[in-house]
Amino acid sequence: MNKIAGLKSEKKTFNYSGKGGEFFLMFFKNIFLTIITLGLYYPWAKIEILKYHYQSSELDNTRFSFNGTGKEVFKGYIKVYLLFIAFSILYTIGVESQNAAIVFISIISYYLIIFLLIPFAIHGSMRYRASRSSWKGITFKYLGDRVELLWKFIIGLLLTLLTLGIYGSWFQVEIRKYVISHLRFGNLSFDFKGKGENLFWIHVKGFFLSILTFGIYSFWYTKNLWAFYADNTEITQNGRKIPFKLNARVGDVFELVIINFFLVFLTFGIAYPLVIIRTFSFVFRFLEIEEGFDFDEIQQVSYDQYDDTTGESVSDFLDFDLI
Repeated sequence: MNKIAGLKSEKKTFNYSGKGGEFFLMFFKNIFLTIITLGLYYPWAKIEILKYHYQSSELDNTRFSFNGTGKEVFKGYIKVYLLFIAFSILYTIGVESQNAAIVFISIISYYLIIFLLIPFAIHGSMRYRASRSSWKGITFKYLGDRVELLWKFIIGLLLTLLTLGIYGSWFQVEIRKYVISHLRFGNLSFDFKGKGENLFWIHVKGFFLSILTFGIYSFWYTKNLWAFYADNTEITQNGRKIPFKLNARVGDVFELVIINFFLVFLTFGIAYPLVIIRTFSFVFRFLEIEEGFDFDEIQQVSYDQYDDTTGESVSDFLDFDLI
């Protein structure tokens, strides 16, 4: 069994070593190659950027690694591309039918399918990325069930619609709990202990106080939101629950957001790659694992040789990312 040596008592900190200049060149090179190949290069561009972020992320002075390939993503990309073309054709035929009932059914069906693809995208993307992610030879693994996640998503979506959006915070928490609780790293398991009511009040306070303070409270809102997600995530190791902690202060968030804003605004978006690097560096600088985590006790359990990237590609088409 593969073991990792480390200290037992001290807090464990992360580090992100990505450089703005080199990522800037990579980012726009990938955009250029994707454009001139009419999108065909996108899977390889995606994998290159993922590998860059993984290799720039460190724990215990050791980098994470991602061993997915552009070829794997390309296969899923083609399947999803053809699927969306088929959906779009059927939607267009229905909308142009001049029959009010068919138009209504086409519109409802199209958006219903889009929403129902989200849990499949989450499941597929999580399983693929976990199977290709490792640290010191120890791999991640996602054990969630696609159908179980789908039903959770459907119930949460219906309750959110019936409550005019109020249940949305509980819905987000339930999905996050399910996904994180089914994630493994060797013999370690993860969990999320956040509560929907706490997230709801963070959103409510953030909305109203940001309006009343002409946006000033938005920095506290952002800090509280990030801390909610980080501080409620925990690792279980031999029965011990060890939480993550985000130690950022409001002033730190203010500096990040303001500088990022002016970088994008003053360069008409050209500096966006620098914003990505600054954001990753911010999170890793303030994120830590609390005392009690023991590297000695991490052991490889089993591998998941999952290479279906359909869920990963659906995530891209729906414009949300797990990284």
